Amino acid sequence: MATKVEGYETTMLITKAGQGVGIRRGDKATVHATGVVKETGKKFWSTKDPGQSPFSYQAGVGQVITGWDQGCLGMTVGEERQLVIPAKEGYGAAGFPAWGIPAGGTLMFTLECLAIEGKDR
Repeated sequence: MATKVEGYETTMLITKAGQGVGIRRGDKATVHATGVVKETGKKFWSTKDPGQSPFSYQAGVGQVITGWDQGCLGMTVGEERQLVIPAKEGYGAAGFPAWGIPAGGTLMFTLECLAIEGKDR
């Protein structure tokens, strides 16, 4: 059953457990990610597509959309998680037309944590 990310409207569902210490604010996280627009069912991005590679970012500091940034905190290596991100915690009222994300679009991400780098690791 999906649960809300504390303090946000984004929901998460862990579909496969991982192990180790989870992603913390400031860590460099590397993930596989597939994003779909909930309203249309259209995939707009996947790191598993030909020519793509895993995505790395610094967690919890605003380098990615809010729902993703907060929804991946605590994720462990090997874990798979689904996030449903409302527009206000995604690309907002403007959407992201270049990627086919409509104004006010809700995003669904399937994520797999591949690696975590940070202090005390």
